[in-house]
Amino acid sequence: MNSIRISLLSCVAALLLLSSCKENRKLPIYGQREAVTVKHADGTSGVDTVYQTIPAFSFLNQDSVPINNETFKNKIYIADFFFTTCPSICPIMHRNMKEIYNDYESNPDVMFLSHTIDYKYDKPSVLKKYAEKLGVDGKKWEFAYGTKDVVYKLAETSYLVAVNEDSAVKGGYVHQGWLVLVDKDRRIRGAYDGTNTESVAQLKKDIPVLLAEYKK
Repeated sequence: MNSIRISLLSCVAALLLLSSCKENRKLPIYGQREAVTVKHADGTSGVDTVYQTIPAFSFLNQDSVPINNETFKNKIYIADFFFTTCPSICPIMHRNMKEIYNDYESNPDVMFLSHTIDYKYDKPSVLKKYAEKLGVDGKKWEFAYGTKDVVYKLAETSYLVAVNEDSAVKGGYVHQGWLVLVDKDRRIRGAYDGTNTESVAQLKKDIPVLLAEYKK
């Protein structure tokens, strides 16, 4: 299953790079989809496509304040999964995310959401210190704490990011470093390797494309 997920998000990243040279482009929508019959205002029926969305969620943030999907209503946001004591990819991911945060710090349409996968240690108070050390505003960049089953299920079934607790590896956790771009309708519009310079550069290019989509 993990190999399928890795392949899928790798394909997403490749497609985004290939499409970056097109003018007036629109970002693709990723995830499962289904055709449904809908009724129009004039009484007629037609077939429409319903795309997979990030489901409703509820966590505590770094200030021990509840956050949920309504916190990100009418926002596009970049989401990831990490843990504060991560000895490998997390510092690189968040250094790159911080650059994007700096670019959009004053833009009310863009937010950031980092979910901790270390449910044992990364309590809200720990996340608070981490956010302060990173130098980010909690109202702009939320750090989410939740139970293992809820966070891990959300990562793997909704964001398509593999996470796992593994005492055999340094740090005790294994996870992918994807930065997932979510639109205002809670649909995945891109996934980018947060440790790869070229992939992060593509994310920087795609954010204004997605913002422009909602201004039309």
